[in-house]
Formats: sequence, C-alpha cells, structure tokens
Amino acid sequence: MKKNKISFETRFWAGFSTNSPFEAFDAVFDFAHLDYYKQNLREAVLYCYKRKVYKQDKPCNVFVFYSALRTFVKACHSLNGKRKKWKVKECSRSETVFHFSSLTKEEYDNPFLVLQSVFEEKKLQDFEFFLSEITQLSLSPDCGDPDYELTTFYIQLIKMLDAGGLIRERGIEKIKRHKESFE
Repeated sequence: MKKNKISFETRFWAGFSTNSPFEAFDAVFDFAHLDYYKQNLREAVLYCYKRKVYKQDKPCNVFVFYSALRTFVKACHSLNGKRKKWKVKECSRSETVFHFSSLTKEEYDNPFLVLQSVFEEKKLQDFEFFLSEITQLSLSPDCGDPDYELTTFYIQLIKMLDAGGLIRERGIEKIKRHKESFE
C-alpha cells in the first residue's frame, strides 16, 4: 500500500518544496524566530475583534505568516505520527525557560507530549480552519464575533510553538529499539 505524501506547501514562503516534515519544520524556524510567530499570532487574534485591518500597510505579510503557520501545524501533525520512532534529544537545561512558559515540566522535558495531547483533542483540519478564520477576520475592517472559538486554538498553538522551539533547539534522534534475547 502506497502512503500519501503530505505537501507542506513551503514553496511560496520558503522558496523550496519539501515532503519531509523535518525539512518543513526546519524551514519554519529558519524563516523566522519563535517570538515572531507568537507575537504575530497574538496580534492577529486581537485584530479579529477590532474594526481595524491587521498590517494594513502590507497585508501580504499576513498571508505569508498564515502560510508559514499552516506548514508548521502540518509538520507538527506529521511529527506527532512519528513520535514512537523519534524522540527529542536529552536537554541540558540550557534553554531559556522563560520563552517556553506555556509548557508544564513534563511537556518541557518531552515536547512530543504537547503534540500528542493537542492532536488527540483537535484535528489538523480544525487548526487549518482556525488559521484561515483569524487571517480572514484580522484582515477585515468589520468587527464581528468569530464563528469559531478562538481562545482554545490560540492557547494550543502557542504551546505547539513552544514545543516546536524546544524540538528545534534540542534536535531529535531516532529511538533505538533493542531486541531482547530470551537466553
């Protein structure tokens, strides 16, 4: 049975196409820093409730931001499916914990727990809809109540970004399976 490959749609904003979640993940964090994503996500969600257009001088930046975050969510979903084969390298606690304050100690130690819990609760399509909803609402001068509950998705996406930052900083390695001998 042939597996369907996911298109991470990096061509527009990263300049190359990839079908690898690892390359897509790296492209997201090579494109911009974790703080850029968190700040722009916060601002975009806030503009959903204002009568102003987010980034009115350059609304195309919002589309690039949307495209990069969409790739990030797809890469996280794909990495979640590989969590039994890969693990985050052991941490030396040298990371700045302040940047990852949305995570519990267990999630900080194993960022794959964030991906697992998020995708047990919500589907990939739910996050894609959330991203398109905040993009549409933040670029609209009409203030209205979103048709979708934004807060839960916002919090989960911030946690995913923090977990992604840790995964990127520490790196991942293949889990070595040892065959047990019954001698």
